[in-house]
Amino acid sequence: MEKHFNHSGKFRKNQTVPQSCQQLSKNQKSFICSTIAIFGLMLLLVVIKLGCSHSKVDELHGSKILNFDSFKHYIDKFNRYDDEYEYNGERVINYISNESVCPWLKENIPFFECSDKEIEEIYYFRWWTYRKHIKKTPDGFVITEFLPKVGWSRKYNTISCAAGHHFYEGRWLHNTKYLDDYSIFWFRKGGSPRQYSFWAADALYARYLVNPNKELITSLLPDLVKNYMKWENSKLDSNGLFWQGDGYDGMELSIGGGGYRPTINSYMYGDASAIAKIAQIAGQSELSSEYKEKAAYIKALVQSELWDDKAKFFKTLPRDGTQLVDVREAIGFVPWYFNLPDQGYEAAWKELIDIEGFYAPFGPTTAERRHPRFMFEHEHDCRCNGRSMPYATTQTLTGLDNLLNNYKQEYIEKEDYFKMLKIYAKSHHLKLHDGEVVPWIGENQHPDTGEWIVRNILYERNQKDKDRGKDYNHSAYCDIIIKGLAGLRPRNDDTVEVNPLVPEGTLEYFCLDNVLYHGHLITILYDKTGKKYKKGQGLRVFADGNEIAYSEKICRLTAKLPSSEVINVLR
Repeated sequence: MEKHFNHSGKFRKNQTVPQSCQQLSKNQKSFICSTIAIFGLMLLLVVIKLGCSHSKVDELHGSKILNFDSFKHYIDKFNRYDDEYEYNGERVINYISNESVCPWLKENIPFFECSDKEIEEIYYFRWWTYRKHIKKTPDGFVITEFLPKVGWSRKYNTISCAAGHHFYEGRWLHNTKYLDDYSIFWFRKGGSPRQYSFWAADALYARYLVNPNKELITSLLPDLVKNYMKWENSKLDSNGLFWQGDGYDGMELSIGGGGYRPTINSYMYGDASAIAKIAQIAGQSELSSEYKEKAAYIKALVQSELWDDKAKFFKTLPRDGTQLVDVREAIGFVPWYFNLPDQGYEAAWKELIDIEGFYAPFGPTTAERRHPRFMFEHEHDCRCNGRSMPYATTQTLTGLDNLLNNYKQEYIEKEDYFKMLKIYAKSHHLKLHDGEVVPWIGENQHPDTGEWIVRNILYERNQKDKDRGKDYNHSAYCDIIIKGLAGLRPRNDDTVEVNPLVPEGTLEYFCLDNVLYHGHLITILYDKTGKKYKKGQGLRVFADGNEIAYSEKICRLTAKLPSSEVINVLR
C-alpha cells in the first residue's frame, strides 16, 4: 500500500493507488517528471521576466526630471473657479471629473515647465480642458467640441470641424484607447466626417508618427480612401479644385466667403499625402502612387490658381468668378500646415507681423486690418471677419513652425514665433465680474481687447446657451508647445529630431518630460546655467532616462532611439 495525502496534507490509511496510475511505465513517469520540471522552469523565467519588466518601468518612471505634484497648484486653481458647467440645470461631466483629473493627468500627459509661467500655466489648463471632452459612449470614446449638446452636432454631440485639432493634441496622451476609439468612430460607428471640413487622414497619420500603431492605421486605410472619394464626389469641380462654404470650414461670415478656399484644398492635399504614406506602410505601392499623384495635382493647382502674386498671398477663388477675392485672410497660411507650398511663397508670412496685416495684441486676426470690411457688423454671433479665433491661430502657429523648420526664408524668425505664442497664451484669459482674471478658452475674441465676443453677445441676449463656449475644444495648444516650442518633430523612423523654437535670451530654462514617443519616454531640457536641473548647461535629450543628444546652445539635434526592448507603459 502506498501512502497518500488528502487536500489538508494529512496521511490517509488504506487508500489504494488508482489502477491507471499503478500501470504507468518508467518512461511515462520520466516524461511526466520532465514536463513538470520544464513547466516549473518556464514559470520561474516568466516570474523573473515580469520582475525585470516591472523594475524597468519603475526605473523609467523614476528617471523623470519633473514631478507632476509641482504643477498640481494649477489644477487646484482651475477646479476652484469651475462649476463643471451647468446647462439648463444639468451638470455636464464626461468621463473624467474634476475630482479625478489630477491622477488622470499624472498618468497621461507629458509634463512641461519653463521660465515663462504664463506659457506653462496655459499648457496645463489646456490639458485640463481637453480631458473634459473625453466622452465614453456605447461605441467607445469620442472627443467633443462643446460640452453641452448643441443643435448642429451629430452623434454623441460630435462635430468634425475641429477633429483634426483633437487628434494632433491628443496624440501625446499615454492611454491610446481614447483616440483609437475616436479614429474608428468617425468611419464605422456613426460619425459624420464630412459634416465640416476635416483633414482626417492627415490627422490620423500625424498621430501614427507619435504612436506608430501599424495595425490600426492600415486597417483604416480603406475607410480613408472611401472618405476621400466621397469628398471628390461632392466637392471637386471639373477644374480640379475643391470648394467649400466658409461656414462649413468652421469660419462663417468671412470677408472672402466660400469657393475654392486654401483651406479645403490644403486639407485634401494633406489627406492625399497621408493616404499615400499609409498605403506605403500597408505595402500597397499602386495605391500609394495614385494618391501621390493626386497630392501633386492639388499642390500645383493651389500654387497656380489660389496664389495672388501681386498680394503675395494664397486667397479664395469664388466658384462663379475668375478673380481671386480682394482680401488676405488667415486661411492663406494654412497651406504651410501641410508643408504644401514649394520654396518661393514665403513672402506671405511678413503679413503675420504687420500691424496693417494680421498682428494684434490678442491676435492674429483672421483677416487683414487694412481691408475696409475688417470686423464688419452682422447680427450673427460667430463671425470670422477679422476676429481672433483660436481655431485659426492653431493652424497659423503650426504652419509657422513648419515654415521655420522646413523652409529657407528671411521674412520671419524664431523671435516672431515666440512673440505670437506668448500672445496666444495671454489670450487664454477672462476677467470675471469681481475683477479676477482666470484662464479661459472660448469661441472667438476681439483682437485688440481680448474680450470673448460670442460669450458677450450671448450674455447680452440672455440666451440659455450663453456659456456654451466655456472650455471650448476647437483648437490646440499643447501640441504647439511640444512640437514647436520644445521642438519634438515627429518622424516615421527611429530618429528623434529636436529643434526648439526658443530664441536666444527668451527662456532661462524649459523641460518637456514624460513624453511617450515610439514606445520610449523622451525628455527634452534646456538649462542656461545648469543649476535648474543639475544636468549641466545647454540643450539635452534623454530617452528612457539616458542622454542621447547634447548641445551647448539651442539648435536642431538628432539621435537614434534606443534599440533595446520597448517597455509598454500604456494604461
